[in-house]
Amino acid sequence: MSLQEDIKACRLCADRFAATATAHAPRPVVWFQPSAKLLICGQAPGARVHESGRPFTDPSGDRLRDWMGVSEEQFYDQSKTAILPMGFCFPGYDAKGSDLPPPPICAKTWRAPSMESLKHIELTLLVGGYAQRWHLGTKAVTATVADWRAHAPRIYPLPHPSWRNTAWLRKNPWFETDLLPSLRDRIKEVLT
Repeated sequence: MSLQEDIKACRLCADRFAATATAHAPRPVVWFQPSAKLLICGQAPGARVHESGRPFTDPSGDRLRDWMGVSEEQFYDQSKTAILPMGFCFPGYDAKGSDLPPPPICAKTWRAPSMESLKHIELTLLVGGYAQRWHLGTKAVTATVADWRAHAPRIYPLPHPSWRNTAWLRKNPWFETDLLPSLRDRIKEVLT
């Protein structure tokens, strides 16, 4: 069995997910191949991604692709783009309908072997606080993203592209005027 097949077969969190408000079964969404040059590290699949089995098939994905300046075809080309969330499965909702965090057991089990399999990565996007904490050891998303030049050109920390961050984007116009043009140029270099 390949690493991807092992991850797809994972049921470590079955009891945890069954106990959530959504009471769902695990469905790991695995989207990476060893040849990839661009790595997108996110949080965890949402409910729509859980249904589709394809990462970022939601409005957050539309916003992320816009930020990156890439087409769906480029984004979903596994030979060039790897999508490696901190949790491969939809974690579910709590009783109030809020997203649950990715279970730490997923990253502890699958992160190292997944990262080791990606030997050709030239650019890593750290999307949201969970990925930034794991990879950079940082806690404050705004400060980490504001300090993006310290990590570029190999790493770009980004806020989560959720609609919930629309106010954040308005308060931080430098994200669109300074970071995104640099990010788009770097992505073109890597993907061509």
